[in-house]
This record gives sequence, structure tokens and C-alpha cells, in this order.
Amino acid sequence: MLLYDAKRLHLRVRHFQVMSVIEAPSRKIDIVSLAIIFAIGIFLRVTPQAFAPGASLHFLAPLHPQPAWTKTGFDEGLYREYVNALSGGGLGSYPDIVEGYIDVQKRLPGSILPPLRFLFIFTGYVWHSIFGSEALDALHQVASFFSVLTLALAAFFVWRVRGPTWAIAIAVLMAVAPTQIHMSQHALVDGFFTFWATLALWLFWENLQTPRDWRWLAGYISALALLVLTKENSFFVWIALVVLLITNRWLQFGTVTRELVIATVLGPLLGVVVLIFLAGGIDTFVQSYQLSIGKNFQLHYAILTGDGPWYRYLVDLMLVSPIVLVLAFGTLFRLNRTMKPELFMSIFIGASYLVMCNVKYGMNLRYTNMWDLPLRFLAFSQIVWLASFAKRFQTAIIATAVLLLAAIEFHQYIVLAVRYPLYELITHDLLQALSILKGP
Repeated sequence: MLLYDAKRLHLRVRHFQVMSVIEAPSRKIDIVSLAIIFAIGIFLRVTPQAFAPGASLHFLAPLHPQPAWTKTGFDEGLYREYVNALSGGGLGSYPDIVEGYIDVQKRLPGSILPPLRFLFIFTGYVWHSIFGSEALDALHQVASFFSVLTLALAAFFVWRVRGPTWAIAIAVLMAVAPTQIHMSQHALVDGFFTFWATLALWLFWENLQTPRDWRWLAGYISALALLVLTKENSFFVWIALVVLLITNRWLQFGTVTRELVIATVLGPLLGVVVLIFLAGGIDTFVQSYQLSIGKNFQLHYAILTGDGPWYRYLVDLMLVSPIVLVLAFGTLFRLNRTMKPELFMSIFIGASYLVMCNVKYGMNLRYTNMWDLPLRFLAFSQIVWLASFAKRFQTAIIATAVLLLAAIEFHQYIVLAVRYPLYELITHDLLQALSILKGP
């Protein structure tokens, strides 16, 4: 008996050694592949200013897809003013900045963005203080940097969910996603917000898989608080997480605990408390928020560009990433209860979509930047399923399909933002960029 057990132990050790030898080169290939993808993704996200004449990367300018829009957008100008004001008076002056916004907003017929988007403004201020960049350049660099972080986080998230092969494929698709690259080239909050939304979604998933682990819970609470500090109206992300909590009872993504429910409430509350403190009191906070929301319904630009039917986001996504959207829909039609990650991503998109498409005069494809990862996850799932019908060539079909889709996605970005001066991701401008709509 002892001899038999010894032989079994020897065979197990030998099997482990053989598998380690096989897996080691494979793991190295995975890491090298991701490194190459990240290098390409980082290069595409470097700000245009880095390639200007006299800049350190000017010699690479012919290789970089420079956006045709070179002006400073209205919102970008406001963010620059907020960063300059924070640089002049320090963090203690933030209540004065909010009061100044209230005084200006009262006199305006329409809404302007409030300084309650503290984390983006503060990060721009910190970047400006450390590197000495001009305020607008600092904000551009922050947007670019956090777009890179989103790319890395997306790959890591998918690696945790489905392993290295899926992570590499999703990294390829995220690296060239048109809206991801576009937001990295402009000093706007939406790409920055996408990072925190994706982080909250990932940490929510990890808490479902590893219940009552204080490290995952602490990270999740922090991500939700920072999400609120990034954008005061991040309610739609929270709603999507709550819907995932509720549907877990039937779909069983993982284990919902009392601690996770408390964390889902506590995180946003902490963010709101910090915002109230920064605004100088609850009355100032409420007044600034009400002015921002109320005046938006009177803003002529918002009425012209932010209105539309509930399916407007589907139309806009079809214009920007048509094949990704079609593939993602293909996955929706074959969902079953065994496809936990796909159900998780689908419900996140669906629940947040339901809220976002009902915001009056508040529709813009910029706000859907956080769907880029879930949509590409669903699209790749469909590619894998379709390739399974030809098992002999499955790997080659999947690799070819991903590379072809990535090439089409990158071409879409070139058409939309390099050949056309695209700034706002609104239907009218997208149609003009694609030469579907003619005229001024």
C-alpha cells in the first residue's frame, strides 16, 4: 500500500513538473503579447502635444494618428479654469470655487459643468503641480494616462474572469477601440470616469467570488467613493450594480453578503460626504447640483444635441463600432444561465442603458465609454462561439477574426477623428464624419 501511494505521489509530482515546463513558455508568450499590445495602446493614447514640433516624440509624429480637432472645447476650457483656480488658492479654496460657479450659473440661461467633478480637476491640479504642465496640458495628460490604465485594467479584469487568451483578445480590441482613443486625446472627464466605473465593476465581481474579504471590500468602497467624486451624477453606474446584486439571487454570479450590500451603499455615501465638505456645506452642494441639472433643460446646445429616442445610443454605437455591436447582440440571443460573465456584462450594460436613455437632453456617446469593455467581451464571446463550429481551425479563426476586427475598429477611428474634426460624439457629427450626412 505504501509503495502504491509512493508511486502515485511520484506520478503527481512528475505531472506537475511536466505541466510547469509546458506552461512556463506559454505564460511568457502571454506576457510578451500583452506587453506588445500595451505598447501599441499607449502609443495611440499619447497626447497630440507630445508630437508637436520641438517635442520629444516629434520624430514619431508621422506614425501617430493625430486628431483633426485641434481647438479647445468649451468644457475643456472650464476644466482649465477650475484647475487654475485650484492652483491659485489651494485645496482650501474649493468652497470659493463652488460659490463662484453658483454666482456665474445663476446669471446664465443654460447650464455649464460644475466643479463638483472634483477628482478629475484635482488630479489635473496634482499633475500640473508635479510636472509643471500648463493646466490644459495637464488635463490632457491625465485623460491619456487614465485611458492607458483602463486598457490595463480591462485586460487584468478579463484575465481574472476567463484567463490569458481572453485577456489578450480583449486587450487587442480595447487598444484600438475608437471611443477609447478619442477620449484619451481630449481633456474631458468621461475617459477618466470610465476607469473608475470599470474598477468598481471589477471589484464588485471579485467581492462576489471572494465574499467577506476585507481587502476586496475596502477597494470596492474606495472605488465607489472615487466614482462619485469624479462625476456627481454617477447614479446610473450605482443602479447597474444594484441590479446585479438583485439578479444574483437567480443567476448566481457569486455570493452576495451583508457586507457587500453595506459596501455598495457606504461607498457612494462617503463620496457624497466628501463632496459636501469640499463644497462648503450641504446647502451649497444641493444648490450647485440643482442649478447644474435645472439649467441643462434650458441650454439650447443640450436641447439640439442631447435629445433623441431611447434607441439613440444603439444608433450611435452602430455608427462607431458596427461589427462589435452586432457580435455583442449575437451573444445576447444565446445567453443561458451557465454563461455567468456574459450575463454579468449584459446586465451591467442593460441596467445602466435603461437609466441613461431616459435622461432628458442628456444623451451623448461620450457617456457610454464605460460600455467599451463589456461590449467587446460579449463580441469576443460570439467570435469564440462561431469559431467552435470549425474546431480544427478554431484558434486560427479566432486570431484572424480578432485582428480583422481590430483593423476595422482602428480604421473607424481614422475616419471619425483623424480625417474629420470630431469632438462631440453626437449623432449629427458622427453621420458627417462617415459622410452619410452631407452639408455644414
